[in-house]
Amino acid sequence: MKSNSVIALLIAILLPLAGYWMVKVYSKDAVHMPPHYFYDSVGITSVRGKQVNDTLWHKVKNIQFVNQLGDSVSLDSLHGKIIVLDFFFSRCPSICPGMTRAMKKLQQSYEKNPEIVHFVSISIDPEHDSVPQLRKFADLFNVNHDNWWFVRGNKKEVYDFAFNEVKASIADPGIDTAFIHTENFFLLDTNRVVRGWYNGFDTLKQAQLVADIPTLMLEKDKKRPSILREFIPLLPIIFIGIGITIFVISLLNRNKNKKNADAII
Repeated sequence: MKSNSVIALLIAILLPLAGYWMVKVYSKDAVHMPPHYFYDSVGITSVRGKQVNDTLWHKVKNIQFVNQLGDSVSLDSLHGKIIVLDFFFSRCPSICPGMTRAMKKLQQSYEKNPEIVHFVSISIDPEHDSVPQLRKFADLFNVNHDNWWFVRGNKKEVYDFAFNEVKASIADPGIDTAFIHTENFFLLDTNRVVRGWYNGFDTLKQAQLVADIPTLMLEKDKKRPSILREFIPLLPIIFIGIGITIFVISLLNRNKNKKNADAII
């Protein structure tokens, strides 16, 4: 085999392999998922016969509320949806109106896809925030009631939920345990796992929250690998096959052209 043919064969094989390597390396972290923060346990589990480390992330427990429409609702009824929640009270003269305006902008960002995310504003002053008062406050900001609840519940359960479930005091170390008054929005994925908190008055954090919501929708269950993930180990063989095929076709065409040239002579 002539040196030119050897070089052509090497190029035909190495180029696809180089392409595979680049795709694998540079696409590995192409999508940056919001991190997990709180776990309940770490152990070993079996995935398709293989033993792998498995972290049981803390799932926010279900909690019952009554919303601004007078309906009894719970987090369980939002199964399969991403949740953005905050804590407020309607008589708040400081941060709550600003937080609500920021949440309104978030809701508007997804007005064409309301089924993706649900917004929940939890009253920390249920004694004064009656259902009519919640409705009055919501209407003041002209919110879409279909995917934004303003809710009241048992005060003790609400405070327990804030501190022990969404870990509000970790997100905001300066928070008063006797009165939850935080500027943060909390992001829960479709499994009700906390994936981040974002300051409602920081435009950069708000932009990050808008971007993180659809990103979570792309997340797959690692225990159920996709067909493409199973397909990846075969890519080198496929690329080599493509390279060899290209080389053979090129060689045959070259011989054919040479024969045609000889026939003409």
